[in-house]
Amino acid sequence: MEKIEPGMFARSKAGHDKGCLYLIGKTEGEYVYLVDGTRKTLAKPKKKKQKHIQVICRNRENWDPEKIHDDDIKRAIRRYQAGPAEPEI
Repeated sequence: MEKIEPGMFARSKAGHDKGCLYLIGKTEGEYVYLVDGTRKTLAKPKKKKQKHIQVICRNRENWDPEKIHDDDIKRAIRRYQAGPAEPEI
């Protein structure tokens, strides 16, 4: 298993939020703090055990919790869910 780092995307595997996409805000032992910018903000992240998430090993560039805002998180999640951009012809 690869190291879980802040800024990585994660999908919830268990709980009432099963299937939701988050960014990992920080890690603490066997727990991670997840944020989505809307319901789970940087001020009030969701605490979840690592075994209850599926880590998507794609690190968000320039992850600095001091400089990032909830709007940046929402934008990153929207871009990830949209998938790769279609090539222009």
